Amino acid sequence: MAIAEWPTMNMSDTEITLAPEGAAAAPAQVRFSDFGLSPDIQRALTEQGYTHPTPIQAQAIPVVLQGRDVMGAAQTGTGKTASFSLPIIQLLLAHANSSMSPARHPVRALVLTPTRELAVQVADNVKAYCKHTPLRSTVVFGGMDMKPQTAALRSGIEIVIATPGRLLDHVEQKTVSLGQVQMLVMDEADRMLDMGFLPDLQRIINLLPKARQNLMFSATFSPEIKKLANSFLNNPVSIEVARSNATADKVTQVVYKVAEEHKRDAVAHILRQRELKQVIVFSNTKIGASRLARGLEQDGMKATAIHGDKSQQERMAALDAFKKGEIDVLVATDVAARGLDISDLPCVVNYDLPYNAEDYVHRIGRTGRAGASGDAISIYSDKDERLLADIEKLIKQTIRRGELQGFAPGSHGGDERHGERRARRGSEADRSRGERGGAERAPGGERERERSRGPAGPGPRREKVDPWFLKPYEPSRSAAPTASAPLPAAKPKAKLAALLGGLPKA
Repeated sequence: MAIAEWPTMNMSDTEITLAPEGAAAAPAQVRFSDFGLSPDIQRALTEQGYTHPTPIQAQAIPVVLQGRDVMGAAQTGTGKTASFSLPIIQLLLAHANSSMSPARHPVRALVLTPTRELAVQVADNVKAYCKHTPLRSTVVFGGMDMKPQTAALRSGIEIVIATPGRLLDHVEQKTVSLGQVQMLVMDEADRMLDMGFLPDLQRIINLLPKARQNLMFSATFSPEIKKLANSFLNNPVSIEVARSNATADKVTQVVYKVAEEHKRDAVAHILRQRELKQVIVFSNTKIGASRLARGLEQDGMKATAIHGDKSQQERMAALDAFKKGEIDVLVATDVAARGLDISDLPCVVNYDLPYNAEDYVHRIGRTGRAGASGDAISIYSDKDERLLADIEKLIKQTIRRGELQGFAPGSHGGDERHGERRARRGSEADRSRGERGGAERAPGGERERERSRGPAGPGPRREKVDPWFLKPYEPSRSAAPTASAPLPAAKPKAKLAALLGGLPKA
């Protein structure tokens, strides 16, 4: 089907925009088989259960197949990975071969991602799509041993998915050559350009051939990011599905206002009240994520934390356990806000509102994926009012304010136990103070009996105090010399000659 036949599109030479009311689904008559993809690719899609493309896929795949540069913006969870990986595989099939020589398998497509988790996610999708073709793909990222990655690269790889830093490590060690790259993809391009990756990206771009196809995909594109992207894109086609920076329609959003010190109580109350068994809770800081996970564990929940201070093995193990249902609550920083594709994720909770409003779009995009429904719950306090206003300004809608029914700070199990311990300690302290006070007020009574018991008695331990320090200050009466104690007579001064070592003649 030609692009011009799609009735819901407004199209120009450099911009394709799908009307917002049609953003929920691609035209029903459009199928993956309409794109002219290879039977091997079509077979893989059938095995995955994919028949109809999403709106971003329906618009981007034909344009990428034409060899045009693309800037694609769509809501998180709408299938942007397939939008670039399927046409890349189709275009590279012309160079596919079964030769064992690494020279016959140079790197022809490079996909850059900002996080390790997103790199793994994209690599899994690419591997699934090209499983019936001779094309080879691999993923390289930091935090892991370089030897297996080096072995894979030296064996010959057509499609490389990488984080910028680890890719440059391999370039410096000459384990990968980028001189024959025909396609460059920047996934989550706004974060790639906006979060300190620009110097690394520039170094990588300088290593690539000038004649290449550039693709950029993300859920959010700010005007500043678009200017940076246009500096190295060649007459790109801008594809925006629905309104820019919009959130998924099937994600129900609500915010609850609580005092800052009661936020953890509120999270525990929400998880218990809704009986949530698979939920991601986002925190702004690494230490905050670890503390919250430990607190939820103490409350009897199966929780763990994932953040940048965790090793790659720990992060992958936590994600694997979460996907298998062995962990109910995954407390994460924004390292998990992008690239995690977890099926049937019912809810996302913002324990902290993100400092960057665009991260809110990515966070809540972890739920309500592929047309499913989901809940996005946020907790905020008085100090977060500005952050909430920035989010609502970005997504151009007011998030519904809610009230936590039956919520009383400290009412969940863990805090009840802590409260009982605190009350017990307090009552014991009051009792001890009362006993001591009564003993002081009853002379000759309990106080005397305590003294008679001596050090072997059960009374509280007291530090020994030297009574000298308790005496009032008294000025010394012998400060001035007296007649009975005359001062010693001064010694006669030695003569100068004696001081110089000589004595006068007799």
